[in-house]
Amino acid sequence: MKGIIFTEFMDLVEDKFGLEVLDQILEHANDDGIYTAVGSYDHRDLVKLIIKLSEITQLPPETLQQVFGQSVFNNLYATLPDSASLGECRNCFQFVRLVEDYIHIEVKKLYPEANPPKFEFISESETELVFDYKSARCMSHVCLGLVQGCADHFDEKLEVKMDQQSSDNSHVRFHLSLVD
Repeated sequence: MKGIIFTEFMDLVEDKFGLEVLDQILEHANDDGIYTAVGSYDHRDLVKLIIKLSEITQLPPETLQQVFGQSVFNNLYATLPDSASLGECRNCFQFVRLVEDYIHIEVKKLYPEANPPKFEFISESETELVFDYKSARCMSHVCLGLVQGCADHFDEKLEVKMDQQSSDNSHVRFHLSLVD
């Protein structure tokens, strides 16, 4: 997993819960907290940090993942290159499709060892999008938060339903519906 995810997570923890809580989770996780945005790290280290944050804050890990995904969307969006296809996105559905059709492909070109989630699109209309999230990292609630952050970015209101397709959340079906 790219280090930018780790640095963004630690920034979020410090901003929302304070430096003392960040220090506590790093200490309890036996983590030195030294990450660079361009480095690559084991995703299990992030999971461990989320679990420790959950223990300290008494918030469910899924909620913390969702909040993280939603809060980090704009920062990740800002790191994307200015390309014609990105500039043509006018709504959340177009952007979600572009994640699979462009961003994940470019990530693999830049970082051949990367293993981004896979989105398989089931159906789409002007008001609904259904896709499957597949990832060995089992962080579907981060994906949920990113989708919510994307909707906020495009000033859209979405109703999002998640249907587990596997017991470990490595495969989740997302149903997105635009709300008037």
